[in-house]
Amino acid sequence: MCGIVAYIGQRQAYPVILKGLKRLEYRGYDSAGVAILNNGLRVYKKKGKVAELEDWLTGMDMHGHAGIGHTRWATHGEPNDRNAHPHTSGDQQLAIVHNGIIENYAQLKKELVKQGHQFNGETDTEVLIHFIEEIKKQNQCTTEEAVRIALKRVVGAYVIVILDAGHPDTLIAARKGSPLVIGIGKGEHFLASDASPIVEYTKEVVFVNDYEMAIIKADELILKNSSNEVQTPYIQKLDIELAAIEKGGFDHFMLKEIFEQPQTIFDSLRGRLDAGQGSVILGGLREYTGVFKEAQRIMIVACGTSWHAGLVAEYMIEDLTRIPVEVEYASEFRYRNPVVNEGDIIIAISQSGETADTLVAMESAKEKGAVIFGICNVVGSSISRTSHAGVFTHAGPEIGVASTKAFTAQLAVLCLMALKIGYEKDSIERKRYLQLLHELELVPEKVEEALKLNDRIKEIAEKYKDARDFLYLGRGYNFPVALEGALKLKEISYIHAEGYPAAEMKHGPIALVDESLPVVFIATRDAYYEKILSNIQEVKARKGKVIAVVTQGDKNIPPLADDIIEVPEADELIAPMINVIPLQLLAYHVGVLKGYDVDKPRNLAKSVTVE
Repeated sequence: MCGIVAYIGQRQAYPVILKGLKRLEYRGYDSAGVAILNNGLRVYKKKGKVAELEDWLTGMDMHGHAGIGHTRWATHGEPNDRNAHPHTSGDQQLAIVHNGIIENYAQLKKELVKQGHQFNGETDTEVLIHFIEEIKKQNQCTTEEAVRIALKRVVGAYVIVILDAGHPDTLIAARKGSPLVIGIGKGEHFLASDASPIVEYTKEVVFVNDYEMAIIKADELILKNSSNEVQTPYIQKLDIELAAIEKGGFDHFMLKEIFEQPQTIFDSLRGRLDAGQGSVILGGLREYTGVFKEAQRIMIVACGTSWHAGLVAEYMIEDLTRIPVEVEYASEFRYRNPVVNEGDIIIAISQSGETADTLVAMESAKEKGAVIFGICNVVGSSISRTSHAGVFTHAGPEIGVASTKAFTAQLAVLCLMALKIGYEKDSIERKRYLQLLHELELVPEKVEEALKLNDRIKEIAEKYKDARDFLYLGRGYNFPVALEGALKLKEISYIHAEGYPAAEMKHGPIALVDESLPVVFIATRDAYYEKILSNIQEVKARKGKVIAVVTQGDKNIPPLADDIIEVPEADELIAPMINVIPLQLLAYHVGVLKGYDVDKPRNLAKSVTVE
């Protein structure tokens, strides 16, 4: 959600910033802009895509060695040229880009209007830069000091980067609640919302912490805390390659990432699982294994696709460890005054590690004495640093807005955790434990086999692409898979889709069934197989169109279904990692056939960094 890129050094800033903004397009946005120091402060911004901004600026003098850029996902004020970032101060000496929300902007704006300030747009960000300007004028202080004073009055979340025409050799940045990465080059620095715009220039980065301010020159980086004390930057090495953030011959990032899943699941398990030796090694869990064994309750907090992974984990953990599990929407958790006791375990799941709702839920639970265990994909992210311990999924960068490989990587890690804790607790027999380890080890090759269904699924997508609604049904472990399948179709094709437990169909959704409704059943062989067979017959009796995901060799369901998708056989606990693959492909192909940009679906953002 929103993206920031900034540069200062010996290169021309504009090409670096423009390429960086393109790298950040996956985050979701509706306008873009840049500010360059070129014989004064020059600001260019436009509603629409980065490509439209680039076309508009073709032929203009964009020289300059310091600049900032932004892609905006509208919060305050509609998407238009005026509300696009960067925003400038009234005297046109300062320019700012900002991710986050300033919650008390209306109060600040009222004060500033009384002092004579005039505003061109409706954003909280423009209010912030005018506020910094006013403080600088009243206190006769430096921009750095004015920023420090202003941020003490600001309520909300932010990452800001500021250009000062009076000090063209310096960028000022600060962070609270949204991510900021600083790349360190030779006589140059790169700033961005994540590492993707930086990786082709340098692998050395600093992840700025909350309440820190950075004063950045071409050859100097100074970090200070809120008390103005200089901090020693902790320089980390990036563990990603440029190829990981490029399409690699695929038409879309989403398709590439779906097809990467045999490798990403393998990477999630690598070094952690040895079925032959019967061992599971999770370094992040080592010191907290005893805490999990003694836990009276586990609560999982997450949003969107990660919430669906949490629902699968609820089944896994309760099945294998006999510890009660509750799965909460992180976005509701802090507001409903939940009962959290000292010693409760909170598992927070997030692809980006920056999901604002999940972070706030973690902080709320932490204050009440809970143990926070994070599962995310991004090293150095806020969730990984807020957690007491955790496990990285190692899925690699996920550029497509609709999560695919991150979901299956999360399931792989959660399955390992459940197996490890269950075995340590003696709540799972060794024979069953070894069987599941072996099955888990085979998941990458079974996913590879499921991906061979791509052409068949494209044919099914062609058949149903004009449907107005879809219904997804599953039981047990496959119920969350149904939810995830429906979410993917909604995100990518804009077709209304709902996921339900198949047993709930008779309690409402069956009223929707007619000859025009495709109903997707996740109906692989498990403990609920006979029951879901009955549900399929109920739909067919009402002339519904049945698309069934079944186990290879199934003889009972094909005569009842309109379309069959056969996936490799797997234990019901393992099956969600395989069964979700055809649902991802179905959503992808329907979206493409309808002519939509599946990598950047409308109104959605990859990292939801505001509540």
